[in-house]
Amino acid sequence: QVQLVESGGDLVQPGGSLRLSCAASGFTVSAFAMEWYRQAPGKMRELVAGLSSTGRSTTYADSVKGRFTISRNNAKNTLYLQMNSLKPEDTAKYYCNVNILLAGYWGQGTQVTVSS
Repeated sequence: QVQLVESGGDLVQPGGSLRLSCAASGFTVSAFAMEWYRQAPGKMRELVAGLSSTGRSTTYADSVKGRFTISRNNAKNTLYLQMNSLKPEDTAKYYCNVNILLAGYWGQGTQVTVSS
């Protein structure tokens, strides 16, 4: 049974940093491409960052390039999103995603709030 559990969200001041984690079970993260998405109130869910199955290729939304880094720890079967230089517009609920055999799986999300 595929399960994704996000954690690490918090209230942080502008300019601060957070690291989000997505603990995976029921599959091996090193075998699949995975992504982080976010959704702010009243807005559509948007892709933030992606990591290829090989771990060698990454993609980022223009709004987070140079500030966010996606990575994974194969031994811990966990996906991460390191977020630096946070801005108020980064406020959203963040979700990790994996597609396996044409089925999409999502976690419950973790809330990130950037405010002074």
